[in-house]
Amino acid sequence: MATSSFPSSLFLLCSLLSASLVLSEVHHHDFVIQETPVKRLCKTQNVITVNGMFPGPTLEVNNGDTLVVKVVNRAQHNVTIHWHGVRQMRTGWADGPEFVTQCPIRPGNSYTYRFTIQGQEGTLWWHAHSSWLRATVYGALLIHPPPASSYPFPKPDRQTTLLLGEWWNANPIDVLKEAIRTGAAPNVSDAYTVNGQPGDLYNCSNQDTIVVPTGSGETSLIRVINSAMNQPLFFTVANHKLTVVGADASYLKPFSTNVIMLGPGQTTDVLLTADQPPNRYYMAARAYQSAQNAPFDNTTTTAILQYKSSPCCSNGTAKGIKKTPPIMPFLPAFNDTNSVTSFSGKFRSLRDIVVPKEIDESLFFTIGLGLDNCPKSFPKSRCQGPNGTRFTASMNNVSFVLPSNFSLLQAHSKGIPGVFTTDFPAKPPVRFDFTGNNVSRSLFQPVRGTKLYKLKYGSRVQIVLQDTSIVTPENHPIHLHGYDFYIVAEGFGNFDPKKDTSKFNLVDPPLRNTVAVPVNGWAVIRFVADNPGVWLMHCHLDVHISWGLAMAFLVDNGSGELQTLEAPPEDLPVC
Repeated sequence: MATSSFPSSLFLLCSLLSASLVLSEVHHHDFVIQETPVKRLCKTQNVITVNGMFPGPTLEVNNGDTLVVKVVNRAQHNVTIHWHGVRQMRTGWADGPEFVTQCPIRPGNSYTYRFTIQGQEGTLWWHAHSSWLRATVYGALLIHPPPASSYPFPKPDRQTTLLLGEWWNANPIDVLKEAIRTGAAPNVSDAYTVNGQPGDLYNCSNQDTIVVPTGSGETSLIRVINSAMNQPLFFTVANHKLTVVGADASYLKPFSTNVIMLGPGQTTDVLLTADQPPNRYYMAARAYQSAQNAPFDNTTTTAILQYKSSPCCSNGTAKGIKKTPPIMPFLPAFNDTNSVTSFSGKFRSLRDIVVPKEIDESLFFTIGLGLDNCPKSFPKSRCQGPNGTRFTASMNNVSFVLPSNFSLLQAHSKGIPGVFTTDFPAKPPVRFDFTGNNVSRSLFQPVRGTKLYKLKYGSRVQIVLQDTSIVTPENHPIHLHGYDFYIVAEGFGNFDPKKDTSKFNLVDPPLRNTVAVPVNGWAVIRFVADNPGVWLMHCHLDVHISWGLAMAFLVDNGSGELQTLEAPPEDLPVC
């Protein structure tokens, strides 16, 4: 009998490669951006949706899978799609922010996003990254463990995804345009939503309140996403404990809590065990508002956790038997920063991690609002901010301006001059009492510019994000594209490197893509610049990014193909 000369080690390698190819799948999806009539709060209006759905489709993949999503724009507005929290290793062309990694998809055109999920598990989401389209253009991205793996906690009996959002009884783009025209703050939303529904505490919402079923004794994995435009939100479930097990597609050491807080852009995975008497219990969310004297939507959105054996509902609602109102939970006061601090202080990474110990780039970024003096050519109607000014915002006193003729990544890759500069300051140009009560008015007006900060491939980066009391201090959710980062410390007041460095957690800090910088405080993050491209960092309160609270990193290629940005796709939109 003939014997094979094929080496056994090579055969094993080919077998493993073949198995990995089988386990990793390519998921193809079509997104059609279109106008759809939607009725909320007694009113029907046309909104921009994906495939006629609000919220849009939930995408489910395994760690290691590839997504191919063709986006066809049949609406009247330019659009892009951002895959919030996806690392986009070497695939910056698929990241999505308008005029940063691509030009927008014009009405009547299309673009196909292609990227692979690498080393991430848990809950992320996708949303439009053009104007205020993400008010209705968003959906969940659920990343399951590979088929041969499992969760680091007992497999839940059920899984539920809850997307928290904001609703305006107006076209959100018109709301933004009016704010830009007047220079004032935009009108606050008319409601918050759970999976697109306001809940039965609002008018005309009784019949459409989201109902989450459960059986007595069952454990549910609840994936909570804050898709709201401008508002951090508290979330709780009446009479039930929540065990936090993950955030931003990263596992955490489990801890128990009654309430969670999510800034816009953040996700939190919790386990809930149905251990209460069979009944109906409200799942509720409302604002955490840290900015003093600023108007906000003070309403409460609800869904209902409904036990299948509940007396009201075990066999449907019996004729003539009126449903009892669901049990209402306790929610913190809108300005309860202590609850927020206690909650965020419990986050610890579950799995072994390696936090950069030595730092190559030590950066200090101030973040906050500002006020532009009214230009002489503007009428008073265009300067309706405080004392006849126009609202603005900045990092390190630079108010970020997006280009319009090229995307930043396109300009970088093709060497197009004049689109941006690389002189974003590594520290604030003026040192002052950042969180003091009497900030000089000379600091209120930032400079405008398209300034990037350049990083060498592989450099170890630390950023101190310092809130300021210019105009008003606020809790800012700062999101970094293309990277996860470790939150090694948070605190209040002005960051003091002499005393605050001792607070750094370099053992098991949480790995996030969005950090809620404390009101009148600071946060310190660390990451390794191992993903070449142009990566936006901005406040995920969308009104703030429209005012310029953003910057971008330009990360050079490393050596070799695996450390080099991929070539742009052939169908990349042109400006």
